[in-house]
Amino acid sequence: MSDEQHFRYSTWVLAVPMVLVLAIWSVYLLELRLGLNLNTWGIYPRTLTGLRGVLASPWIHGSLDHLYNNTLPLGILTATLFYFYRPIAWRTLILGALLTGLLTWCIGRPSYHIGASGIIYLLASFIFFKGVFTRHYRLVALSLGVVFLYGSLLWYVFPIKEGISWEGHLSGALVGFLLAAFFRVRVPVPPKYDWEREDYREEDDPFMRQFDQEGNFIGSPESPDPGSPSSDIAGPDASGPYASGPDASGPYASGPDTSGPDTSGPDTPNVPAPPANPGSRRSPGRATVTYRYHYKPDGPDKRDGQDKPDGQDRPDGAENPKSK
Repeated sequence: MSDEQHFRYSTWVLAVPMVLVLAIWSVYLLELRLGLNLNTWGIYPRTLTGLRGVLASPWIHGSLDHLYNNTLPLGILTATLFYFYRPIAWRTLILGALLTGLLTWCIGRPSYHIGASGIIYLLASFIFFKGVFTRHYRLVALSLGVVFLYGSLLWYVFPIKEGISWEGHLSGALVGFLLAAFFRVRVPVPPKYDWEREDYREEDDPFMRQFDQEGNFIGSPESPDPGSPSSDIAGPDASGPYASGPDASGPYASGPDTSGPDTSGPDTPNVPAPPANPGSRRSPGRATVTYRYHYKPDGPDKRDGQDKPDGQDRPDGAENPKSK
């Protein structure tokens, strides 16, 4: 299962948080509108009538500040639960809310405990510990994000302030930890690269073989050396238009067995070209190409539109036409 298949958006990611937030605000507005006081429907520990608060207390809030402080954490943490832990989200939310209320009923002070704070501590604790238990890099990062945003909630599991149900906070944190340890969820397996395997050897890695022991790039061992002549233009059995070698063939080939047009003749001197321009031409990865010039002995040789001096570059015994 890939990350894209596991962590994907669904309608529940927004629908469930919106329903919960609208529900707690609707109950509070209903109290104001009708002049009701539903605090007696909260959890009253160790009494039979107090058990009804297990279901009713999360929807009841004592003041506007109390309601406002619970709205954003409830919406954000519920959306996070349904996005990252969709297969177990409903079980975690419903079973966790019931267990939190029952534990509060067991350990709470003799007073009415109301509000969605217990569910908020349940969600924060579950998301944090589940990310640590799975050890998936995304879920661990999510756990750190919960600590960054709601780390200060930890102090309110202790009796440090009057009027706050620290028993409900502590119950939610404990239940969240237990559910994170008990529920199992499949998470995507991070990709494992070749160099992470125990039997990995650099000598067998085609990429690492392109570097020497000092980390210098030397190219692939299977590829030919860029500085050496290509096999199609040099060698004992080479062939091609610019090949060279003893058995080379082609119109511009050179060597003892060279064949091609105008390469031999009884009266044709073989005058080598100068070593500089334009006698030779070299390109990367190719052999040197040598051009051979052939002059006819029975006619004047022109240079820059003028005849050569008398007797220069003439075969032995040839007469100068101008001396006649």
